Amino acid sequence: MLAKLLNHIEDYACRFLLGVFVVLLFIQVVMRVTLGIGTAWIEELARYAFVWFVFLGAAHAAHLGAHNRLQIHINMMPKRVANTLLLLVDLVWVGFCLVLAWKSLDLISLLLEFPYKSPALGWSLAYVYFVFPIAFVLMALRVLQVQYLKLVKGIEPGDVEQEEVSKITEQHAHETAESPSNKAEG
Repeated sequence: MLAKLLNHIEDYACRFLLGVFVVLLFIQVVMRVTLGIGTAWIEELARYAFVWFVFLGAAHAAHLGAHNRLQIHINMMPKRVANTLLLLVDLVWVGFCLVLAWKSLDLISLLLEFPYKSPALGWSLAYVYFVFPIAFVLMALRVLQVQYLKLVKGIEPGDVEQEEVSKITEQHAHETAESPSNKAEG
């Protein structure tokens, strides 16, 4: 239940942030082309939306098992050895994420003590940098979640890219089968 809620929050947050990024850049391009002016705060806000999107998207990708890995050599190993190796690698990854989250909290506390404001918006960068501990803790939890599902529940994470390709081909085949020209021929 909590995992599904977290999935939805990550998913919609990423969609929202990407949408904000694209809309702001579109406005900026239109203003530059038509009026010959640019606005610094739009670029800065777009940059922050993109950074938040990237890091929350990385956490979301971890839950989908969609991060790039060199799988060829792992697929050649016996299943038990491959799972053990992947568990060890993922534990190193979790440790790395937690260290980065901890260190980013140190940076944020310094920025709260000695404030540094963003040039155009005047926002404290401490608040902008909160994405780092949030995203790295989420990523660590998601990596552990995938390992738990795989090793305890026996649920293998699917190949996200292959699943998307299959959906698109199935949808195309279904639309082709229902098209008026195919019904007229039959």
